Amino acid sequence: MPHRIVLATLNAKYIHASLGLRYLRANMERYGGADLDAFTELREFTIQRTPQDIVDELVSALGPAENGAVHIVGLGIYIWNVGPTTRVIELLKAQRPDVRVVLGGPEVSHELGNQPIVTAADYVITGWGDVSFPKLCRALVHGPQPLMKIIAGEQPALDDITMPYDHYSDVDLAQRVLYVEASRGCPFKCEFCLSALDKTAWAFDLDAFLAELASLYGRGARTFKFVDRTFNLKIDASVQILAFFLAKLAANPQEPLFVHFELVPDQLPERLKSCIARFPVGVLQFEIGIQSLNPGVQQAISRRQDAVKTEANLRWLTTHSHAHLHTDLIFGLPGEDWQSFGRGFDTLWSWRPHEIQLGVLKRLRGTPLAVKDHAGMVFQTEPPYAVLETDALGTDEVQSFVRLARYWDLVANSGRFSQALSLLLQGESPFHAFAAFSQWLWRSHGRTSGLTPEMLVDALFAYLSGERKLGADIVRTALLADYVGSGARASPHSLQGHLPSRSARARLSPPEGARHTTRQKRHAVGLNT
Repeated sequence: MPHRIVLATLNAKYIHASLGLRYLRANMERYGGADLDAFTELREFTIQRTPQDIVDELVSALGPAENGAVHIVGLGIYIWNVGPTTRVIELLKAQRPDVRVVLGGPEVSHELGNQPIVTAADYVITGWGDVSFPKLCRALVHGPQPLMKIIAGEQPALDDITMPYDHYSDVDLAQRVLYVEASRGCPFKCEFCLSALDKTAWAFDLDAFLAELASLYGRGARTFKFVDRTFNLKIDASVQILAFFLAKLAANPQEPLFVHFELVPDQLPERLKSCIARFPVGVLQFEIGIQSLNPGVQQAISRRQDAVKTEANLRWLTTHSHAHLHTDLIFGLPGEDWQSFGRGFDTLWSWRPHEIQLGVLKRLRGTPLAVKDHAGMVFQTEPPYAVLETDALGTDEVQSFVRLARYWDLVANSGRFSQALSLLLQGESPFHAFAAFSQWLWRSHGRTSGLTPEMLVDALFAYLSGERKLGADIVRTALLADYVGSGARASPHSLQGHLPSRSARARLSPPEGARHTTRQKRHAVGLNT
């Protein structure tokens, strides 16, 4: 009578391969036993699949119910999948009440009492699950039976965790982003972030980790996303990891490579700079959380950040390296109003990062922000728990910003409109200049989705030549260069009669392999989830 264990989750997109599930799979033999390891498998889905389709596949993987056999489904729960996964569990339990459903993940590690998904499941492991999930499976199969539904996850030493990278399949290596981590935890205490609950950061054994990277590279992996919250916290380790990739580039200069790190913005010593400066174009991407440049707001959320060093480092990165800089700002932090956010945006824009990601504050379960009483803060009660109003922002301002952020993605972060964007942001405040365009675009189109590049070309032409009264020839020249350079092949109304022939456009636009826009990079490393 074979026992069956299926590890599953609903990813936001197919390209995302779950690192957490692979940790659980990798540690099943060590902490669950060889017999359970033999009957454990991974199944990944996306939130676009129907719950019944997912249940059908899970039931097929488990096989028929057999007297004495224990069937377990472990599910990773996150802010983006808690809703559809709840429905999956309800359907699964109705069809196969014998299946034991075990939950884990950040969305079910805090504030459990009022969650329907917790009610629907049999067991919940809060916090770290690498060791606790295999141990729970062993107890469910061999006894003694667990006494509690809610089980606090055991945090082992990192040396006691088997690394998961062998469980990336050849298909994963060929088609998906590979998530890796050289460390866990974070020493900083930003109140909006779950990492604020960590006491410090812990590093995996560096030699062992580099050996895993070498194995992945040898199997053909070329895109790596490091999920470390503070990649450059330990400079010695950071330098060795960068040296690893530099060596691969030197040995295989024709091979593509793309590596993404989260960078602390005010810690960039010279020896780290010297490594970064050696990377060619298109290889390094740094995600840099700025969040707010208002010192009062930073203090209110317990965020430590040296503004002078941050500016100096970002300016150095943009002028002395080929790294792509993805910076983040969060709208709706306690005490920050529209004007303050705009000043921060303008300052950051003046440092010339390649991308500014505009996010809206979310109330994540378990964070200090969720526990602390901030007067006037109102959040959605359902995922993604976005802020609705604050002590300094009304509902209308928040809604206006949500639209602005979407339009910023389409126009600025898409990388399609660099010359037109320069025209659009002219003036004393780039933020207010774009906000005016956002308000006009909403009034004229009434939507934030379904806007094709051609529609945006025509909208930008109408706004810049009409509302802003810039010369039609100047605007058309900028849009024409942007449109042809993007490789687009259609004919926006405002450019008709001015576009080169299709064959000429094919010669003018970059080749298909080189057309790796900012948006494509962000999709590749999962920054849009």
